[in-house]
Amino acid sequence: MNEPSLQDGKTRPAGYLALIARYQLDAIPNWHQSRVSSGTAHRVDTVDGLTKETYPSRYWPGNTLGDHLEFALKYDGTNLAILAGVFQIAPQEELTAYVESKPRGKYARRLWFLYEFLTGATLPLDDLKTGGYINLLDPDQYITVAPPRQFRRQKVNDNLLGEAGFCPMIRKTEILRRYLEVDLTEKCRNVVSDYSPELLKRALSYLYTKETKSSFEIEHIKPSSTRTERFISMLHLAEKEDFCEKSHLIDLQNRIVDPRFKESDYRTVQNYVGESVEWQREKVHFAGPKPEDVATLMNGLIAAHKRMDEGDVSPVTHAAAVAYGFVFLHPFEDGNGRIHRFLIHNILARKGLTPEGIMFPVSASMLKKPTDYDASLESFSRPLMPLVEYSLDESGRMTVENETFNWYAYPDMTPQAEALYGFIENTIDTELVEELSFLARYDETKKAIQHIVDMPDRKIDLFIRFCFQNSGRLSAGKRTGQFEFLSDEEVDGMEKAFREAYGNGPA
Repeated sequence: MNEPSLQDGKTRPAGYLALIARYQLDAIPNWHQSRVSSGTAHRVDTVDGLTKETYPSRYWPGNTLGDHLEFALKYDGTNLAILAGVFQIAPQEELTAYVESKPRGKYARRLWFLYEFLTGATLPLDDLKTGGYINLLDPDQYITVAPPRQFRRQKVNDNLLGEAGFCPMIRKTEILRRYLEVDLTEKCRNVVSDYSPELLKRALSYLYTKETKSSFEIEHIKPSSTRTERFISMLHLAEKEDFCEKSHLIDLQNRIVDPRFKESDYRTVQNYVGESVEWQREKVHFAGPKPEDVATLMNGLIAAHKRMDEGDVSPVTHAAAVAYGFVFLHPFEDGNGRIHRFLIHNILARKGLTPEGIMFPVSASMLKKPTDYDASLESFSRPLMPLVEYSLDESGRMTVENETFNWYAYPDMTPQAEALYGFIENTIDTELVEELSFLARYDETKKAIQHIVDMPDRKIDLFIRFCFQNSGRLSAGKRTGQFEFLSDEEVDGMEKAFREAYGNGPA
């Protein structure tokens, strides 16, 4: 294809932008977009995570498919979704000719490998016989697995996080680099080191309950006591069992949803997240992948999980890729959000990020920062939804009309990894600290009250609860109805003990 001539002061797309235009692809925008000017100017603009870079004219790569593919890998990074779309349309002989022209070139070898990885087809090329191995992804720029799998055909070290069925990409942004340098396990140990084993044991029970209630509350659900206990029991198993297996995920879904909505397999209908804005008018926020794609995508997700589990990937980035990947695939009709948050705990605990006997109430942080949590979900759904062509019938059943597989299979999950690190850091710095401090002060208050009046624990707990409800004092009604046996002096002393620990209670 001939590119239009470039006039002074004008720019033209290069790399992925040029490929998207050439093949008229529908694509989620790449995080880095390149254009080449007619002059010598070099400009970089970054807004909301999207970098637009204009290069001097000497950077123009040429007009062929191979020219722009190589430019894309060199300057725009590795975007599997766009590459998969290009490879499905571009003539195979053009790519073959490009690889043959540079048989030992590092970009040609990477593109050769990625073509066969993403399409399952084989280019009519002989295996390389000489030369050393090269990394598919630069570990300085991307989260990768180690050790990689070696492919003799192209002499490439495949260090991707997943498989062709599901392969997330996570870039090492400055934000992620800073987080990766922090030892979160040690940070957590420092927080809990000031407390006794007995208090930590009690705290764990509170943390399980807090996490459970928060996870349900995010979805505005008030679970029954039975469903709450089921979820807590699953959290107890999080550090012992790997739940990222199909049978375990189905069992997990069955345990945490209303019994009427249990499922025995992945969904076979199209699902979506939306709200009714008026009669027979639905505002769709997110559509899951087509039901015929779900099994392949979920098999890919599970395979990617196993690869990261064995591949020295940091626990938080691993958890982000799998847990957010799960909720984006939305494999069940109900329970996807709660399973998504459960998988975070499952992976963090199994990979040893959380010290034994402690868990992070991550959902509590998400609940307290709903805008940040919504943003972590919408960074995927917002650019996706304009590309999904769908219809809704009178009953609200959705049908997706176009092919959407690549967008779910090859997501850039850098924003989700950054967000999860932020939630976990806030959990350690705030939620965990506050919970342990609260329990320590609670114990001190109980001892002080017990010293004043030797009452049963149940009565002391009730007294403290009433003080929380009434700005640090026992109301007249509660005094008459529940604590008429106390003297005024005893009540004054007990209220003073409460205020010394908690002030006037919650603001």
